[in-house]
Amino acid sequence: MYGLAATFSDAFALLATFDHRAVEIVSLSLQVSGSAVILGTLLGLPLGACLAVGRFPGRSAALVVINGLMGAPSVVVGVVVYLILSRSGPLGELGMLYTPAAMVAAQTLLVVPLMAAIARQIIDDTWQRYAEEFRAMRFTWLQSVTTLLYDCRHSLLVAVLAGLGRAMSEVGAVMIVGGNIDHATRVMTTAIALETSKGDLPLAIALGIVLVAVILVLNAAAFAMRAWAMRRYG
Repeated sequence: MYGLAATFSDAFALLATFDHRAVEIVSLSLQVSGSAVILGTLLGLPLGACLAVGRFPGRSAALVVINGLMGAPSVVVGVVVYLILSRSGPLGELGMLYTPAAMVAAQTLLVVPLMAAIARQIIDDTWQRYAEEFRAMRFTWLQSVTTLLYDCRHSLLVAVLAGLGRAMSEVGAVMIVGGNIDHATRVMTTAIALETSKGDLPLAIALGIVLVAVILVLNAAAFAMRAWAMRRYG
């Protein structure tokens, strides 16, 4: 019991003193996951809206693929990105392997299907209610997509938060393409796994506390923003 209390005490001491290792790892984690979520938002939300509004051959197959990729094993995604970015791969000349850019690419591939699937469901519900009005106003397909994205922007925070949670909790893919290199590609999840295996539990717990805190703060902010929007716009 004393050992557990001492470990948590040391972890909080690391956070209170802004331990340089923890700060460096947390900073890189936020940069990588934040970049992946921004790209996922730019790609996944419009993709979900297009699947909700569009009626085209192969739509059902596209929905099956998107829904299936929501649960794609991260290690498989990591191996695919690794093969693409390796020296013998099509993008090997870019030299992105074992860099934060490769980690962003892997996380983006993981979050896009998830965000697209959630966005499609949210926008499809709204589209069913307003489809006739849009047709009466002779909206084009593109106008319908952009209007629905704007109208559902507060509800779509759910998709963004889901993508952020998936990105920040990712271990396998970023370990494969990033290599978990100290001072270069070590993020919170990979550092927690490494430090736990090394027996450095205070640092692992400190990073875990930060990881959970970031997710809770972002969810609270999104909840407050959505509540404000509901009060203002109804």
